[in-house]
Amino acid sequence: MIPVEDKPASLPRDVSSGTVALVVPAYNVENELPAVLTDIPTGVQHVIVVDDGSTDETSRVIDRYAADDDRIVKLGHPKNRGVGAAMQTGFKKALELEADFVVKVDGDGQMPLESLPSLLRPLQSGAASFAKGNRFRDFGALRSMPLLRRIGNAALSFLAKAATGYWNTFDPTNGYFAMRRQLLAKLPLDSLDTGYFFEISLLSELYFLNAEICEVPMPARYGSETSNLSIVKTLIEFPPKLIGRLVRRLVLKYFLYDFSMVSVYLLVGMPMLLFGLVFGSVNWVYYSQRGITAPTGTVMLATLPVIVGVQVVLAAIGEDLRSAPACWLEAVQ
Repeated sequence: MIPVEDKPASLPRDVSSGTVALVVPAYNVENELPAVLTDIPTGVQHVIVVDDGSTDETSRVIDRYAADDDRIVKLGHPKNRGVGAAMQTGFKKALELEADFVVKVDGDGQMPLESLPSLLRPLQSGAASFAKGNRFRDFGALRSMPLLRRIGNAALSFLAKAATGYWNTFDPTNGYFAMRRQLLAKLPLDSLDTGYFFEISLLSELYFLNAEICEVPMPARYGSETSNLSIVKTLIEFPPKLIGRLVRRLVLKYFLYDFSMVSVYLLVGMPMLLFGLVFGSVNWVYYSQRGITAPTGTVMLATLPVIVGVQVVLAAIGEDLRSAPACWLEAVQ
């Protein structure tokens, strides 16, 4: 653990164009949090650290650093409620403090604070209202990411794109992000997921605000910290939530808020696809149990709706891709 008096004397780059508030969700990070609080750049006016019911010395670490740095505001939950709940608490405090820019920085040290000026630059220039990190731009640094996590992130990223509607994002599950206060004030904070699904739920809400996103290349950093995210729990909890967000997005976007060719494609393609799959499956079981060949007409009646349904659904996906909110990758400086 790094004591307060041993803070390095060197000062990071200034990021003082506008009032900046960092929201730091912290859960059992007594060993990693000191380095995060030590490296906070100059020009950051507020550091909101939310102790999410830690059972180690995290709370005392926050107290020691807060005593030495009046920018640090300590908030807490009596019991662990999840990173999303911690961010909800931190967001509300940032709005209360009227910060111009709000940044999420995890307390485990995985998010490089030296990249903070680059993350804030598109917001300060007015080019975007939301900026997030992109770990997949630096292929050399990607080798430091564990293989299993790399594969999981790739698969989860694709599913997250479909669920949120941000098809052009490279790294939708990255939790290192910054946004303007005006955008944060419009977000329905209580609708955000309270657990590790928080980042995806945030993107899905930004979609309905048509928020433009700028992705900033930064390295993937993995040290000796222990992740609190269970792979098994993720495989169980994430798929239903992803499907739920996808269905919600399609219904709201294409049937309640608007009606377009995507709506027509879905109304035509999905029933045909489902009919073909169900009809074909039932008849396959029926004829296979009796050991006889299904009639040609039955096979065609199952096959054609599937073929046509797939083509129409693909057309809907293509239109959905073209209507995705703007998202671009910041040029490497």
